[in-house]
Formats: sequence, structure tokens, C-alpha cells
Amino acid sequence: MRRREFLVGAAMLAGSMARSRAADIPAPSSEGLDRITAYFDDEVGSGRLPGAVILVQQHGKPVYLKSFGVRDTTTGLAMTPDTIFAIHSMTKPITCLGAMMLIDERKLALTDPVSKYIPLFARTKVGLEVGKLELDLVPPVRPVNIEDLLRHTSGISYDYIGGKWVEQAYKAADIFEGQFNNREFADRIARLPLARQPGTLWRYGHSTDVLGSIIEIISGQTLYQFLKQRIFDPLGMHSTKFALATEDELARMARPLPNDFILLAGERERLDHPEWQSGGGGLLSTITDYQRFSQMLLNGGELAGRRYLSPAAFKAMTTDHIGPGSGVGRDFFYFPGDGFGYGYGLAVRTDPGNAKPPPPGSLGELKWDSGSGTYFGVDPKLDMVYLMMQQTQNERSRITPAFKALVYDCYPPALRRP
Repeated sequence: MRRREFLVGAAMLAGSMARSRAADIPAPSSEGLDRITAYFDDEVGSGRLPGAVILVQQHGKPVYLKSFGVRDTTTGLAMTPDTIFAIHSMTKPITCLGAMMLIDERKLALTDPVSKYIPLFARTKVGLEVGKLELDLVPPVRPVNIEDLLRHTSGISYDYIGGKWVEQAYKAADIFEGQFNNREFADRIARLPLARQPGTLWRYGHSTDVLGSIIEIISGQTLYQFLKQRIFDPLGMHSTKFALATEDELARMARPLPNDFILLAGERERLDHPEWQSGGGGLLSTITDYQRFSQMLLNGGELAGRRYLSPAAFKAMTTDHIGPGSGVGRDFFYFPGDGFGYGYGLAVRTDPGNAKPPPPGSLGELKWDSGSGTYFGVDPKLDMVYLMMQQTQNERSRITPAFKALVYDCYPPALRRP
């Protein structure tokens, strides 16, 4: 009885403290939110962007949700909160959450060699450039492990990142040829040389795709079946999937402008491989679905009374693992950005950064974005999540920092920067 009274009392105290903290955090100013509206009205009105959906949520409730423009310029259908977007690399945090669940259950370990699940990785070599496009293949100093896949220190690259030999090797292997599933794709990656020794460099690449294959092997399910059962259905993310099945879903899909050639090519590649459930970039989702995933992260791995990760596993996922003392260098293309480290599938704000003034945000904030222009941020200091859904590769590098600055400009100056 005393234990029950203690737990009830502790819960009441925690709720009281949370309400007190919420009362201390100002709401975003209406003038600042109006500036967000004006910015995206201008982007759409000028023809630089077909449309977008923007959400700012504080204390678990939307304070700003607005749709702009159209899903598709050929149909003229309006953007709505249930519009479906290709979220590309915003798939990665979800796949990493799935892997962390298996680690939580001791079905997987950070130190497990990848070859335990994908035997071909036991033969993987590291490529050392010794001449113009000439390689010396040497053994890895240690096996690629699960932590390497989670934090992008595996030496696995994308074909467009790294030296010319990396681009040549990946293209010569023709890793997207024909039809393939996650296991077959992981085997293709295992046959390629690693760009660096494992654990020495943060480099973006197909690491999370390989992780998706390992989730399938351990769970005995397809990646989608596992994510649907463990994450999507419990969170209420009913429009998040790898392939659309109905006419209604297809009509809700957002499309880039006809001159966004890189993004259109990526979409053709995705449609050419409906059987491939890419854990690194294959999901489609809506802003309201991803809002629930984001809020779960803001809550420390819990939503609506259901816990998705233990506090220890959540802390591990959202702690920087490539900072000072880790032995990990940062690639030239370091996508977490100035002031950010990297956890397991998420960028983590660790310091103000080198820019003067520092980029907006808070220490401890989490974020990730994608090549299709989607973006999400989680700010514990302001008890806020904010999301941008759009489909543009051409304009994303300009719009993304502008959007984040607009969000933080809604708050007093003392709260805008770390």
C-alpha cells in the first residue's frame, strides 16, 4: 500500500513539476508565426515551391499547423495535413529506433559484428587509394559492428560521397540492378570495399540499410512488418509505409516541381524497387504521423502511456557518440552540422558551434532532415517539436535553415540560441 501511495505521489509530483516547467516556457509569438506564414506564402507564390505543410507543437499540442500550395502542380490538388511525402533520410531515425528496441531486449548488441548476421561482411576489406583510381585492399583493424551502423562509422558510403574511387566502385558494382530485398542489398554492400577503417570517420552512407536487413533477420519479419507492429501501429502512424497501395493514398502523394530533376530521379528509383524496404531512405509519411514519432522522442521514449525504449536505451540513442575522445573524425560532408554531434540515428546539439552568432536552437535538441526537403526538430528546453514537409531538392538547402530560424524567432532572444 505504501508503495502504491509513493508511486501515486511521485506521479502527481512529476505532473506538477511538468506543469510548472510548461508555465515557465513562453508560447511562440503570433507575430513570429505570421512570419512563417508569410515566408511560405512567398515561396509558393513565387513558384519556387509547389507546396508545404508546417507544424509547430508545444507541450504536446499543435500551436501552428498550416498547409501551403498544392501537392502536385499537374493536378492542382491542395496540400493538406494528410498529404503523404517521401521522407528519404528521415527514415533513418525510425529504423534506428527499431534496432534500439532489439538492443533493449538483448536480442542485439552494439558490439555484435555485422558478420554475425550478414556473413559476407567477414570478408569485407578497406580500400586505400594508392594511385589514380587504384586501390590497395587491406583488412579492417576490427570488424564493422552494430554501433558503426547506428552512428555512420562503418566505412560504408553512398556512391556520391567520398573520393572518385568510391564513386567508381559503387557504380561499377551496380548495386541497384534488378530486383532485390534488404538481405540481397546488404550482401551487395558487403562485397564493396569500406571507404575508411571502421570506427574512425563519420560518413553518410548505406549503413542504415544494412541495419534494416539485420532487423529482419533477428525479428523474422520484413522491415515494414516489424516497424508497423512495434512503432507505426502503437504510435498511430497509419499512413507511414514503404509503398502506397490505394488510389486514395496515391492521390495524397506530394510531388516535386517538374524541374527538380534529382528528386524526380530518386522517386523513379524508389518506384522501380517496390520490393526494397530501404531502412535508410524508403519511407513515406505525413506530418501528423511524424509528429507523433517526434513527440515520443521529446517525451524521452514514451507516448500516451506506452514506453518504446527504456530510459537507458533512449539516453544512449540521443547522446553524442562521435565527439571528443571517441576517435571518430568528421567527413567533409558532415550533415549534422555546426554545433551538433551524432547519436544513434539522430543529430544531437552539443555546443553553440563555430558560427558567430551561433545557429539557432538549444543544447540537447535533436534533429534530422532529408534529401527531399523534409525536416524535424525536437527541443526539450522549449518542450517543442517542429516539422516541415515539402518535396524539393533544388531549394531545400536554402529553405531548411530559413525555416529553423523562423521557428526560433518566435521566442524571446534569450531562448533562441544555446
